[in-house]
Order: sequence, then structure tokens, then C-alpha cells
Amino acid sequence: MKKTLVVIVGVVVIIFLLSLLRGFVGKGAERVGVVEIEGVITESRQTMEDVISFKDDPTIKGVIVRINSPGGSVGPTQEIYREVAKLREKKKVFVSMGSVCASGGYYIAAAGDNVYANPSTITGSIGVIMQSVILEELLKKIGVQSNTIKAGAMKDAGSPFKQMTPEERAYLDSVVKNIHEQFIKDVAAGRKLPFEKVKSVADGRVYTGLQAKELGLVDNIGNFYDTVDAAKKALNIKGKPELVYAEKPFSFSKWFFSSMSGMSKESLEGFFSSPFKFLYSP
Repeated sequence: MKKTLVVIVGVVVIIFLLSLLRGFVGKGAERVGVVEIEGVITESRQTMEDVISFKDDPTIKGVIVRINSPGGSVGPTQEIYREVAKLREKKKVFVSMGSVCASGGYYIAAAGDNVYANPSTITGSIGVIMQSVILEELLKKIGVQSNTIKAGAMKDAGSPFKQMTPEERAYLDSVVKNIHEQFIKDVAAGRKLPFEKVKSVADGRVYTGLQAKELGLVDNIGNFYDTVDAAKKALNIKGKPELVYAEKPFSFSKWFFSSMSGMSKESLEGFFSSPFKFLYSP
């Protein structure tokens, strides 16, 4: 028993000393946080928590936001943009675009200090979209009727169970235009560009990384490690920086959506999220 106890104590002491040593060694490398945004944006909580944790961590000198996303729902996109903008007030924020950083993805990217894109990154798509399927004629053919009881003339505007009236279309069109204006204003603020200049390129079209640089929508052409090098130089980091990735807890919804085929995934995400989207969907 005594020998066993000595061995256990010895192991605990060794582990403790190794952890201390790792801590001292870790202090030698200056740390840069990395926030990853992948796929369609349907929720914001985890990404906002990642951004806030790096903002409040005094050992993190700057943050790289790596985006590979065609955009997504309006609300989550604006929430993430807001937190990245607040992070930028305290620390340098660098953005690295992947193969696609469009619509809501670009919305978030615009909040960064220095934005990098690959030459053929698909970006831009500054626009808002609302789509609905009209099932009225199909339901008639199979003998199904929809009953709606509402209080408020526009309460069921955009319902798939009936054709849209001119008044409903005008109403929803005004909502989409208002959201689009918010998009343009936030891009203009983030990129420090005149509103009218952003508006002139904000008709929903996409641009390559090279085209976006010419338009002032991105700052530089380069990949993720070019962005790391730029961060290292701007933050006066000596030696190789330690890249700190936020831990990603298991998400059932992300696993579930990722297991779906393209059309099924899109349909399910559309069902569970806002009908108004910052989304590039060719």
C-alpha cells in the first residue's frame, strides 16, 4: 500500500510539474485567437461566445476571423457582426476568407480591420432575399384546404397557402429594402467607405477576391497563413505566434444539418430560421 501511494503521489507531482512547465513554455509564444465561421449561418451564440472570450483574454494579442460561408439568417449575422465590431474596439481583427465569403459572410467580414481574400474567393453578394413557395394550387388538387384566423391585415403576408396580394408584396418589399439598407450602412461603417459607394456595388452580385479588392471591399489578396503573417507583423510578434482556436462543443443541429443532402439541408434550415436572409445561393 505504501509503495502504491508513493507511486500515485509521484505521478501527480510529475503531472503538476509538467503542467507548470507547459505554462511557462506557452508564455514564450504570443497568442492570436482564431474564430472559425463555417457553412450557413443559422445561429450566433457559440460564435459570439468565442469572440467575447478572446476579447476578454489579456493573453490574446489579436484575433483572426476565418470565414467560409455563403451567409444565412439576418438576425444571427447582425449579432456576430456587432460582437466583432466591439472586439475591434479593443484588439486588432483580421479576416481570412475561404472559398466563399458572401452575403452574410461578407457582412461579418466587413467588421474586421484588415480583410484578406483568395484571388478566386466568391464574396460580395450584398443583398437580402426572401423566398416562399405557393402551395395553394397543389392543395386544391389533393383536396386540402387551409383555414387562417388572424388579427391584423398583414399577419399572414407571405403565407405559402395563398397568393400574395399587391399590398402584401409592397409591404414585404419595404421590409426587405429596409434590411438591405442596414446591410449597406454596416458595410460602409466597417469598411470606412461612403454609403453611396457601397450602395453602388450592393445589388446582390458576387465578386471574386481580385474584383473585391479593386472595389475596396477587401484589403489584400492572400490565404489564411498570409493573414497570420500580417497579424504577426501588425501586432509586433517576435517569432512564431501561437494560434489559439476556440473549442467547439458538439452541436446536434449542426451534425444533423451536415448529414442532410444539399436540398434537404437548405429546406430544414429555412424552416427553422428567419424568412429574410443574407444568403448567396446560386
